[in-house]
Amino acid sequence: MKLPADSTNPFVRLLRSFLAPTERSMRAWALASVVVNAGITVTGAGVRVTESGLGCPTWPRCTPDSFVPVVHADVDPLNMAVEFGNRLLTFLVLAVGVACVLAALRLSPRRSSLVRLAWLQPVGIVAQALWGGLVVGTMLNPFTVGMHYLISSGLIAACWLLYARSGEGDAPMRRITHRDVRRLGHVLLAAVFVLLVVGVGVSGTGPHSGDELASRFDFDIEVIARLHADIAYVVVGLTFALLFALHVTNGPRPARRAALALFGAELLQGLIGYTQWFLAVPALLVLLHVLGSTLVWTATLRVVTSLRARDREPAPATRSPTEAAATL
Repeated sequence: MKLPADSTNPFVRLLRSFLAPTERSMRAWALASVVVNAGITVTGAGVRVTESGLGCPTWPRCTPDSFVPVVHADVDPLNMAVEFGNRLLTFLVLAVGVACVLAALRLSPRRSSLVRLAWLQPVGIVAQALWGGLVVGTMLNPFTVGMHYLISSGLIAACWLLYARSGEGDAPMRRITHRDVRRLGHVLLAAVFVLLVVGVGVSGTGPHSGDELASRFDFDIEVIARLHADIAYVVVGLTFALLFALHVTNGPRPARRAALALFGAELLQGLIGYTQWFLAVPALLVLLHVLGSTLVWTATLRVVTSLRARDREPAPATRSPTEAAATL
């Protein structure tokens, strides 16, 4: 497909960004995928805190006889609009994912590593949409709701890895920090993921279930909230240790900046967490806490990918069967 060369037309420039991509536009689409996947995670929390989880009581239809919101005696129109709006955002996320796939496929030279990572997005988004149907079908069971969030976290990780890899070459990975510093980064990543999982347990035990009909985990809210806070202390401690290690070993500046940004995000997230607890968990602060969790997760992924590098060497070319036979 030959595109016009008019670079002043915004629509043409948009088309060229994924149909005739450069490394820069490939990276831009990857970053956009991080943003939209994080965004729909936060709007999903907005559905929950506004009690709109069953605003569309069926799936894939919004109501038993309509794909779009219609007047329903048992559902508040505002709740229906909130839930339906969140469903519509799935199409935006999917569109960005498809754009990433097209950009990866049409990038010259094509890099199979980017193609594989890009395909994770539309596949994961479709799986996430199907899981959303299970969430509605189980009447917002806290396990299915929590998994919905964790699947989004996995998608954010895949999107960030695509972003990081699109700015690197295809040479074998090499360390740019001490081996033990990189191991500390991996331990930190695991600790943050555990923090997210326990946070799901807190959300599934406390208020803001998404609907008055939704069930809750049978945990003691104070016990699991304290466990969540204890793991957060471990995460902050590991982050500080990584910052110190990068400083004394004169680690690369991007890694030090990434670790410092993560440390700041964790402190802000902790402030929000304690404030919401002492104010009896107001909805707005819950929403901010979910936003903070996506920022902490993304910042952690940034730290880990800043601890290694790949040189900009072309990937080995795949020879045709004819060429391979000629060398025998």
